[in-house]
Amino acid sequence: MEHPFEFPLQLPDRGSRQRMAALHGQLRAAILDGRLKPGLRLPATRELAEALEVSRNTVVAAYDLLLGEGYIEARRGAGNFVADLAMRRSDRRARIDVSAADKRIASYWRSFTGLPRPMHVGTYAHDFRLGIPDSRSFPYDIWRRLSARALRNLSRSASLYDPASGRLPLRQAIAQHISFARAVSCEAEDVIVTSGAQQAFDLLARVLVTPERTVVAVEDPGYPPLREVFRAAGAQVIGVPVDNEGLVVEQLPRDANVIYVTPSHQFPLGVVMSPRRRVELLAFARTRGALVIEDDYDSEFRYGGRPLDALQTLDRDDTVCYVGTFSKCLFPTLRLGYAVAPPWLRTAFVNAKHLADWHGDVLTQDTLAAFIAEGHLVRHVRHMRKVYAERREVLLDALQRHGKGRLQVCPSDAGLHLAAMLDDAVDTPALVERAATEGINLESLNAYAKDGVAVNGVAFGLGMIDVARIDEGIAKLVRLVA
Repeated sequence: MEHPFEFPLQLPDRGSRQRMAALHGQLRAAILDGRLKPGLRLPATRELAEALEVSRNTVVAAYDLLLGEGYIEARRGAGNFVADLAMRRSDRRARIDVSAADKRIASYWRSFTGLPRPMHVGTYAHDFRLGIPDSRSFPYDIWRRLSARALRNLSRSASLYDPASGRLPLRQAIAQHISFARAVSCEAEDVIVTSGAQQAFDLLARVLVTPERTVVAVEDPGYPPLREVFRAAGAQVIGVPVDNEGLVVEQLPRDANVIYVTPSHQFPLGVVMSPRRRVELLAFARTRGALVIEDDYDSEFRYGGRPLDALQTLDRDDTVCYVGTFSKCLFPTLRLGYAVAPPWLRTAFVNAKHLADWHGDVLTQDTLAAFIAEGHLVRHVRHMRKVYAERREVLLDALQRHGKGRLQVCPSDAGLHLAAMLDDAVDTPALVERAATEGINLESLNAYAKDGVAVNGVAFGLGMIDVARIDEGIAKLVRLVA
């Protein structure tokens, strides 16, 4: 049979598994270099298969791959034709313009100092960075042993896709752990495993937001990545003030559909939501049909008094979605969190998780399940609570002695950081920059305020600072303030 092209096609010998790949690669190269012109009708699959003495399935597979990549296009009843790549590239540029969104997101990350910046651990003599736990005391030997055991168990079972909600042993372990530690009322089927709390927020935004209609109320100051997730989904995000009792419920917008709070340890001020405000918030959600997202991110580390019950524990009307993470009590690179969703939300949440990534890392989930079930998590948290409590006491003492009259500490009995307010005359962002040149790494509270509203203060993280470095760091900082 006459060769269908004016150039040769060199295919591997019969029996080779590379014939389809070779055919696809040579046709693609011919399209890209212009030997196959735009609009040219390609030979029918049966015709080309006979000419090349290959199976028709080989040609069909190569055509399908070119079709999926956009190199050819199918016209019903007419066959396959070489696509006009120049037109397609122009169409894409005209159709999808992400420059505005990219500029906004880039600007946001440049201004937000609340997440790790381009720096190396150990660069600063006095590292008060927020959101990073001290992982040096983590029992890595136990984790390695449990991980090896989990891997052996996986090797004995079929490698299949898992439920989007997470591995059952981990969901059981999480349900038991938070039932004991936070009195959260749930069973394993109520728990959805996520890749950290941030994925939980992203999935909730996908499920809950109707663009330009959904109103989301957030604490101000508060956690910027949560705000940006809902804003990117098209929600109207409104900041609500925080005082010494937590979120000011009476200032919630009347049409709020979603309310995000950190009641156990408000981020970043550190205050605990009062019992009165908790009752008011749940009543608001019940009467308005709103969902409360309870971020209980730092509740494991409490240094005095009995912890107040979680909002989810008090909820009797299925208005609370409880979100937690293991990033603070274990280590951030673990990337495992969870949500306890009310029944009416659960199916949609799991379906969104399925679309996002199907399911998480099975080996890590099994390892963490055993780590929790065997009591290692409780022991590690108990140990780290003592470590952080010592640092906290030294920090409070240093702020009192050196910073009296200049740094007003925000009351807080929990969490991995403390916040302190400065006099309005102090240029806090400039202070933070000057402190960095003196080897002091800390965060400005302005970074957490919505839409540039001034919150004149700084926050001190407990995870990266050694006890011996605290007093000297605060003394140097107060000299800079003065």
